[in-house]
Amino acid sequence: MASLDEPFSVGDLRVPNRIVMAPMTRMQSPGGVPGADVAEYYARRAAHRVGLIITEGTYINRPAAGAYDNVPQFHGERPLAGWAHVVRRVHEAGGRIVPQLWHTGVLRPGTEPPAEGPSGLGLDGTPAGKAMTQQDIDDAVAAFAEGAATAEQLGFDGVELHGAHGYLIDDFLWHGTNRRTDRYGGDPASRARFAAEIVQAVRAAVGPGFPVFFRLSQWKLNAYDARIAESPDELAQLLTPLADAGVDVFHASTRRYWQPEFDGSTLNLAGWVRKLSGKAAVTVGSVGLDRQYGEGEFTQGFTRQADVTGIDELVARLARDEFDLVAVGRTLLANPDWAALALNGELARTVPYDPDVLKTLA
Repeated sequence: MASLDEPFSVGDLRVPNRIVMAPMTRMQSPGGVPGADVAEYYARRAAHRVGLIITEGTYINRPAAGAYDNVPQFHGERPLAGWAHVVRRVHEAGGRIVPQLWHTGVLRPGTEPPAEGPSGLGLDGTPAGKAMTQQDIDDAVAAFAEGAATAEQLGFDGVELHGAHGYLIDDFLWHGTNRRTDRYGGDPASRARFAAEIVQAVRAAVGPGFPVFFRLSQWKLNAYDARIAESPDELAQLLTPLADAGVDVFHASTRRYWQPEFDGSTLNLAGWVRKLSGKAAVTVGSVGLDRQYGEGEFTQGFTRQADVTGIDELVARLARDEFDLVAVGRTLLANPDWAALALNGELARTVPYDPDVLKTLA
C-alpha cells in the first residue's frame, strides 16, 4: 500500500496520503444549514486518515441552483457559519477539506424558479426549463466565483467545481443538452467555454496557491451511456481550455475505476485526463466494494459480480502514475475507518449493502 500512503501536494495544499473522500449528497442539512452532525460526520473520516475530504455538493448563490430539500447551501449567514464549524472540526481531526460547488442545471425539478441550462433541454432531449441568456451565464459565473472566494475566506483547503453527471456545467459540455449556436455551443472547445469562464473567474477570485478541482464525467444521471467525448482528441479539446483557465486537479467520475475509457488502451478516464491535460487527476468508481451496481440502476440494484476488481489493481495503477489520487465513496459511508485499514494493510472487512448499516454509520 506504499503508493497510497505517499503525500501529495498541489498549490498550498498538502495531504498526507492519496485517499480522498468522494462527494456524496446526504440531504442532512435542514434549511440548507450544515449542523454539528455534519461536522462530526466529516471529522470522523478525517480522524481515520482520509487524506482529503471533498464535501457533498453545496448550492451556489443562484435561485435556480438548488433542486433538493435539506441539501446544504454555500451562501447566507447561517449556512456559512455551519460550514466554518465543519472546517474547524476537520482540521482539528487532522484532515483537509474542500467544498464542492454545485448548480443542478436541467436536473432541477419542475418548480419555481425553472431549471436553467444551455438550451432548455433535459437529459432526454425534451424541453426542461429555460435556455440561459448571456446575463444568466454571466451571473452564474459570478456566483461560482463568489462561492470559491467564500471557501477560501472560511479556511477551506481548496474548492471543487461540479462539472459532471448532467448538472449545469456538464449540460454545457455535453452535446446532448447543448444545442446552442453561439460561442457556447458547437465543437468541444466551444462547449467548454462556459466551464472555462467559471474556472477563470474562480482563479481570479482566490489566491494563487488555492487549488481548484474540477469534477467531470462521461455518464449522466439516468443516461449512463452518454459521452462528452467519443475519442481522446475530443476529450483533449474539452480539457485544454479548462487547464489553461486554471484547473489544478481533474476529478474524473466513473462508475467502475478499472474499465478502459477508449479502445486501444487500458487507461481509465482519469488516466486519459492526466495524460491529455498534464494536470493531476483523481480516479473514482466502486473502490473497495465487493459488489457493483447493476447496469440499469443508480441508487439500487447491486448485483454480485465475479469480476469485481479489488484494491490491488487500484494500487498498481496508482503506482504507475495513471492518476494521482483515489476517491472513495460508498465504502467510506459503511466503514468510516476504511482509509486507516487500507493504509495499514488491514482490509479484512468487506462493505455490506445494508441501508440500516449505512444510515447508522454515516
